[in-house]
Amino acid sequence: MSAAVVLAAVLGGGVFFIARRIIFRRKALRLMSYPPALMRGKTVIVTGANCGIGKATAAELLKLQARVIMACRDRQRAEDAARDIQNQAGTSQGEIVIKHLDLASLQSVRRFCEEVIREEPRIDVLINNAGLYQCPYSKTEEGFEMQLGVNHLGHFLLTNLLLDLLKQSSPSRVVVVSSKLYKYGSINFEDLNSEQSYNKSFCYSQSKLANLLFTRELARRLDGTEVTVNALTPGIVRTRLGRHVNIPLLIKPLFWLVSWLFFKSPLEGAQTPLYLACSPEVEGVSGKCFANCEEEQLLSKATDDHAAKRLWDLSESMVGLRR
Repeated sequence: MSAAVVLAAVLGGGVFFIARRIIFRRKALRLMSYPPALMRGKTVIVTGANCGIGKATAAELLKLQARVIMACRDRQRAEDAARDIQNQAGTSQGEIVIKHLDLASLQSVRRFCEEVIREEPRIDVLINNAGLYQCPYSKTEEGFEMQLGVNHLGHFLLTNLLLDLLKQSSPSRVVVVSSKLYKYGSINFEDLNSEQSYNKSFCYSQSKLANLLFTRELARRLDGTEVTVNALTPGIVRTRLGRHVNIPLLIKPLFWLVSWLFFKSPLEGAQTPLYLACSPEVEGVSGKCFANCEEEQLLSKATDDHAAKRLWDLSESMVGLRR
């Protein structure tokens, strides 16, 4: 095969993939259309709102005139993100409030919730978005494995401490960001804190499976309260979540190209959390998982009621809700 034929094939394939990506992106953006004042008068908490999916979700909610509480660990980065969001939102927008929240510290979670309960008359939506992915082994302030601590336990305590306010504000919603990588995990009840061994990939998948089991058990407990809770898997999105993954220097240009062609943008990744936060289509729907704004069928390990109850009880003890 001549070099010209090979070059033509490569260029043709590149044009095809770029066109496919652009068409997909336009389709995704159309799904983000909501009435401009849909969230006026509503208060939404978004954890990890200073970057990635969280930032894009906060930006769209601001355009819908919500009062958005950006719950972030790094206040300076949150302030920088808030300026970007406000500049992009246009003249008719809601309100942004920045509050410090470090999900790796249960003391920080408690302080955050105390402040919210003291200062906010209502919470209409809580979006549990923040997360860590395949970080080196480390522990939270209370000694929990970091991915389990931030992705599951921090949000578990946060949600429970805000439940009374969510009930008072009903109908209200809780949105939990999980991942399709839950499929490669299991709940290791014998070593939940990874004291015996640590595999960063497994621990991430375990924490995302925990998100789904938490959603299921919480929905059961909230039945009849007009507070709904649903989870979502956003797919592969170009965010800082993968910052702990070591990519060889020579491979980085290729990885950047592949991510641009095939990964979702943060705005595309924000479609489903935004849908679950404000769409009338999911009013009253609870205990489900969604992907691309449609209900997703989960593996049996994510719908195991016994495991969900057992994880809930253990999590209560770990975060100090059960004495």
